Amino acid sequence: MNVQKKLTVGLIRTKLNLLTIVDKKKAGEEAFKLFCTPFSSAGPECDIFKNGEPLQFKLDGRNVRGYRCNHPQPHKILILHGFSSSCHNFQKYAEHFIEKGYEVIAFDAPAHGASEGNTVNAFEYRAMIKKAVEMFGPFQGYLAHSFGGLALTLALEEMPHDANTKIVLIAPATETTTAIDNAMSFLGLKNPVLRKAVDDKIFTVSGKKTSWFSIRRAIQNIRASVLWIHDEDDSITPLQDALKVKEDAPGNVQFLITKGLGHSRIYRDDEVIKAVMKFL
Repeated sequence: MNVQKKLTVGLIRTKLNLLTIVDKKKAGEEAFKLFCTPFSSAGPECDIFKNGEPLQFKLDGRNVRGYRCNHPQPHKILILHGFSSSCHNFQKYAEHFIEKGYEVIAFDAPAHGASEGNTVNAFEYRAMIKKAVEMFGPFQGYLAHSFGGLALTLALEEMPHDANTKIVLIAPATETTTAIDNAMSFLGLKNPVLRKAVDDKIFTVSGKKTSWFSIRRAIQNIRASVLWIHDEDDSITPLQDALKVKEDAPGNVQFLITKGLGHSRIYRDDEVIKAVMKFL
């Protein structure tokens, strides 16, 4: 961690610790907002989407923007990126899907890429997916990375689908409880009062406990055929959470465990791409 990042983390830690003493509810709100704020730029746009058909719709007053390629085709794929990412990072998949004769649709989630907003939570990402399906679906296949995987499973619980629907989850954000614990650990926030205040804020926003935002829970209500790809060295969405789902042995989920690819390099790996294309 460079000096600038260390100073930033230190300032955030000091601010939240002091705010917890003065107003724990406000501290929980500020921490939740921080965890919902993308922390990096989306990167350059890729040609395949730039040359595709631009799409746009409103979601809670914000413009959500994306692309449609190879329209119209009977087989449609929806691509869902992770936190602090963009649909443009999935150009290779779009190219392969188009080669197979599929229609490809991808959106930047709220607060990401070309879409409007400053923050996004799982409920909002879920709402985006449901709106995309309503307007441009139905989809026969879904490809989701990280946070997109959590949002997709939450959406599918409330959308028509069956065993013929195919889903690829790459390094999905399996447990929100783990994600928050890791974020607080990274920031050096060890105050249990603040941790509870974050959980209270999540319940206020959603009416659900933090533990409800769990792919392990949601997967029990999903009938689609699922390929779950996860790396042993993923420090963002730990493999141990995924292994608990594997131990549950859901009959509609097959696992592919990789080594040495981490959280982001995994979806760019050629062998992973081959496995995805074979499944979808």
